[in-house]
Amino acid sequence: MSDLLHWLGDPFRDPFMRRALIEALVMGAVTGALGAFVVVRGLAFIGDALSHAVFPGIVIAFLFGQNFFVGGLLFGLLTSFGIGVVSRNRRISEDTAIGVLFAGAFALGVTLISTQRTYTRDLASFLFGNVLGVSTSDLLIAVVLGALVLIGVALFYKELLLNAFDPTMAAALGYPTFLLDLLLLALITVTIIVALPAVGNILVLAMLVTPAATARLLVERFAPLLALAGLLGMAFGLVGLFIAFRANLAAGGTIVLTGTAVFILTLIVSPRHGALRWLAVRRGDSEDAAADDGLGIVVAERGG
Repeated sequence: MSDLLHWLGDPFRDPFMRRALIEALVMGAVTGALGAFVVVRGLAFIGDALSHAVFPGIVIAFLFGQNFFVGGLLFGLLTSFGIGVVSRNRRISEDTAIGVLFAGAFALGVTLISTQRTYTRDLASFLFGNVLGVSTSDLLIAVVLGALVLIGVALFYKELLLNAFDPTMAAALGYPTFLLDLLLLALITVTIIVALPAVGNILVLAMLVTPAATARLLVERFAPLLALAGLLGMAFGLVGLFIAFRANLAAGGTIVLTGTAVFILTLIVSPRHGALRWLAVRRGDSEDAAADDGLGIVVAERGG
């Protein structure tokens, strides 16, 4: 037993692994919780857009020697506000506004990188993640931002929930739906910034969607969905980081693959919405139909 505990705990003896673990847990909790709103409202495209939109802010922060959190956050919030404002135009749908603004923002980031070759390697870590290289200051900022996101969700939970499920009713009750949409976009943006060191710009969408999608296969009500998604996100971060260390794999990709594997398994064995449950129901319906047919034949024969 002691050997097993030693084998499990040994990877986290080094300070950089402990920082990576905290970052992975914070990232998992925040992305899972916000992911519940993303999945319910069908905002996966927006999550992808915002994850790309923060990139030029990161590049600009590097060019001016500033912390990437600041640049990414400011540019992401600016893009979020732009999406909210442009999509208010009846001639331009929300998807169109997202496509135009996030593509333009990401193109700006790529163009800026091409002018500064010396930063290419450093900036590449934000595309794919480098959780093992998280510094103490970066970790502290991530923890503070993650806490602010969760506090924001707690304070505006009822308003965000009503606006997510029935924006028409929310507007009829006098809630500022436009501001609530902007708030949700801002919270998603901050969540993406928190997740960047762990899984990178390219894979952050997976952590926004996969834990919540997995939880949705297991629970019906939104509050348990939000809580379970946060716990699953933390579990994916912990297990993925451990596997990456033991197998010498990329941590960000392994974390996402861990979540994907759990989602597929849940999709198969979920007691309510899994494939096996669906097959059992279909088989039961077929047997009932066959029994009904047999009973009909017996009645017909007796009647004859």
